Amino acid sequence: MNNKLKPQKELGPASPVNLSPRLAPAYPLITHDPYFSIWSFTDEINQSPTKHWSGREHEMLGMIKVDGIDYLFLGSFPQEYLDTSIELALQKDVKLSATQTTYLLSCGGIDVELCFTSPLLMDDLEVMARPVSYISVKTLPNDMRAHEVQVFFGASTNIAVDEPSQAVTAAFSSTSHLSYIRSGSVEQPVLEKKGDDLRIDWGYMYVAASIEARSLQNCSSAPEAICGFISQTPTATTPLKSGKNKMLTTIFPKETIATEKEHLLLLGYDDILAINYFGEHLRPWWNRDGNNSIEKELDKAYVEYTQLKNKCSAFDLELQKMGREHGGEAYAKLLELGYRQSIAAHKLVESPEGEILFLSKENFSNGSINTVDVTYPSAPLFLLYNPELLKGMMNGIFYYSESGKWKKPFPAHDLGTYPIATGQTYHEDMPVEEAGNMLILTAAIVMAEEKADYALKHWDSLSIWAKFLTEEGFDPEKQLCTDDFAGHLARNANLSIKAIVGLGAYGYLAGEIGNKALAEEFTSIAGSMAGMWEVLANSGDHYALTFNDKNTWSQKYNLVWDKLLNLKIFPKKVYDKEMAFYKTKHNKYGLPLDSRSDYTKSDWILWTATLTESPEDFKKFIEPVYLFAIESEDRVPLTDWHYTSRANMEGFQARSVVGGFFIKSLFEVWKQREVALVEEVGEEK
Repeated sequence: MNNKLKPQKELGPASPVNLSPRLAPAYPLITHDPYFSIWSFTDEINQSPTKHWSGREHEMLGMIKVDGIDYLFLGSFPQEYLDTSIELALQKDVKLSATQTTYLLSCGGIDVELCFTSPLLMDDLEVMARPVSYISVKTLPNDMRAHEVQVFFGASTNIAVDEPSQAVTAAFSSTSHLSYIRSGSVEQPVLEKKGDDLRIDWGYMYVAASIEARSLQNCSSAPEAICGFISQTPTATTPLKSGKNKMLTTIFPKETIATEKEHLLLLGYDDILAINYFGEHLRPWWNRDGNNSIEKELDKAYVEYTQLKNKCSAFDLELQKMGREHGGEAYAKLLELGYRQSIAAHKLVESPEGEILFLSKENFSNGSINTVDVTYPSAPLFLLYNPELLKGMMNGIFYYSESGKWKKPFPAHDLGTYPIATGQTYHEDMPVEEAGNMLILTAAIVMAEEKADYALKHWDSLSIWAKFLTEEGFDPEKQLCTDDFAGHLARNANLSIKAIVGLGAYGYLAGEIGNKALAEEFTSIAGSMAGMWEVLANSGDHYALTFNDKNTWSQKYNLVWDKLLNLKIFPKKVYDKEMAFYKTKHNKYGLPLDSRSDYTKSDWILWTATLTESPEDFKKFIEPVYLFAIESEDRVPLTDWHYTSRANMEGFQARSVVGGFFIKSLFEVWKQREVALVEEVGEEK
């Protein structure tokens, strides 16, 4: 066997054409927060290096020796190296669900089931916030014969640095159940940097396996690790005081198997301190009191593996079933694509006041932290599964105003640039946008919880913002809205809808806290504005983009909250006219955002589609969005900003706003709840 690594260009065809279907533009593997987020950017898990969502290589490597023959089943070797004697495993299938991505590969007489599980279960925040993912490598003979098998796993130390040029250390230790190897930067510049195209370079990554598995763990260069496994001459285990671009390896013992055998690995990350929140350095949620440790979390994760794996599988099936019932097969697939991506674009911490903070990062947008008009489209997912998380997306904005740090009569756009939340850094305000967003989302929380406590807690702020919208919201002056990439716009009809619905939401909240007079006042104000809006925006067979230009059109996605909150501010004829007009504007990959460009926002298409009462029309809106996802020429975690006539993204990737895909399911769940309540009242009478 030739153990000298040779240039990759010398490698000839190694396997038949892959048989797996394309399910996503990129596949989530390890998904926890904006820093600990690893994806496969190709359909075949062994055709490219695994990467951070930003595209920087965060390599994981998997090899298996079957009867003396070496196969690569995960990742790829560095471009300058590849051993010609290593065969590529043949990927036979891939499955993607809400919390798991699973590959089936053939390695000679052995099939390998490679499963990545990130248990992001929102009914248990302690589990959801635990920064540990499972990597399961199951081996099973495919020819009814026994085979000699040995499994290798490697994880690059680049996962723990921003740039590969940064020096790292490595050390070995164990817990009650696990042996582990960890690595982090030598420098450890905790919370010293902020920005968009940036990766963490403090804290430590952990690779752990069961002590009972008797695996051999090591740290070396990738070529040394690969050669050592092939030649069966691994180097001695020694700590690394300083080095660059190393690989943490775990090699399981060689054994003969005739039945299924699982090799379980845990990949974790301890960021020690996670967020600078107005000068306070906050620990991650799982260690918010400072009395926990990553070693304890790794042990808990190991002990709970079977239970959590089963719970994830059950949840995945339920989500898939829900999606199919609410919107069909393509809708269910979009929910699966959006679930992990949306959650992992946030960081969960506790504020100094003891409140939950679930802070988003504007991935490849501008790097802002806790942007209100990112919270707004992301909200449906969290309203559906745990409204406490939506509160965590809003608490910091309320605090910013109520502490006196933000003094304007409308909410801030953001709290800073991730991970530094010390005050707005975006270059200008979005007054009507953010005021409407905060009012609408507070009303949504009250509806989800069926109690007004959250609104009462922040009533003074809500009242200030409602007053601002009565004065400035109906016919907005030139300003940015959430679609800021399209530029400034005056007299924006869709932004006006947001202000009107926001005032209607405030009226709803007033009723929920028992202030009938105020409820009637603001409901009347919103209704009066809606009547004037119809006249000003009317453009014959549709409503215009702006009040002053009837030769334009736009998606009126903000109307959806009038429907979800059952405010009944706008008459049904407004919905019907717009929906009929949109049918004439569909392109191959979706409905354009408005008449200014061919591009669209996929989250807004889902919101606009939810305005229809026709299941078939809903599918016509969302099927092109899924078509784009599986035909996009840009192999990155799902973008929300793409062209509708060609399969290209315009910008953004891996953002949390795909949580907005869940809006149709949120509507259906709330509607079913209302029907059940009416039936219950009827039975009581």
